[in-house]
Amino acid sequence: MGDRLKGKVALVTGAGRGLGRCHSLALAAEGAKVVINDLGGAMDGTGSDQTPADEVVAEIKKMGSDAVANYDSVVSFEGAEKMVKCALDNFGRLDILINNAGVLRDRMVFNMTEEEWDTVLKVHLYGHFNCAKHASVVFRQQRNGRIVNTSSAAGLGNMGQANYSAAKEGIVGLTRTLARDLGRYGVTCNAIRPMAGTRMTLTPELKSAWGKSMGISGTDLDNFMTTIFTPAECVSPFVVFLCTDEAANINGRTFCVMGGEIHLYSEPDYTRSIYKKGLWTVDELCELVPGSLATGLENPSPPKT
Repeated sequence: MGDRLKGKVALVTGAGRGLGRCHSLALAAEGAKVVINDLGGAMDGTGSDQTPADEVVAEIKKMGSDAVANYDSVVSFEGAEKMVKCALDNFGRLDILINNAGVLRDRMVFNMTEEEWDTVLKVHLYGHFNCAKHASVVFRQQRNGRIVNTSSAAGLGNMGQANYSAAKEGIVGLTRTLARDLGRYGVTCNAIRPMAGTRMTLTPELKSAWGKSMGISGTDLDNFMTTIFTPAECVSPFVVFLCTDEAANINGRTFCVMGGEIHLYSEPDYTRSIYKKGLWTVDELCELVPGSLATGLENPSPPKT
């Protein structure tokens, strides 16, 4: 075990399986005490089971560190407050929040129900806010804290995931603003877009979608999925790094974490512009834009002929 986080207390949501479990173990390995939050629901958010959280707590205690389980839902504003209180009641403080809990309700937008949209937005986007809100009260008072949010490359656009994509890109915007709201108090907030093999990324539906988009199948598809989606534990060292003193000046940024590859995303900026005194007319725009602003742009999903 290391000691970079010795004396620190972390709250990890969705910590019973996949990335959350790996993050929790990695934090504990650096000396942190961990609140293992997991409702224990199915991948679509239904049901509950205390077993996953309890098993991770047992693993951490076996390592020689300390942990406690919490089974509240991130969807609940009051539940998120209870998670923070769980850390304070059991360990006397809270220093780190890893927002990781998530669900999937994939559907093409023309088939998506209101309930499928709401469920995904509430778990991912509302869940991130709920936990950050209550943790930030503590962080602001102690003038120190680390928040790591979980976005996704799906936020850049992914077929059949309008709800998930909207939530995940919303998390990036939330991250930038939390960084500005809390930075003056010694708190940092960053986001990761992990590329890891979990029960949410290796579903038969997603595998089929990748195969169709790449035009591959069988062994070629399996090899491709293995290359893109690395083991979940490969993501956790960078998450731990963002919680250390060495990362104190990294704030409001988004990273792709993909096994041995870690990429810093650029922040949105203008790439081309057109100018005119006064207002543009539609005729002027139809004549000018195709050869200026829109030069080289391609439709990512052109109509089938």
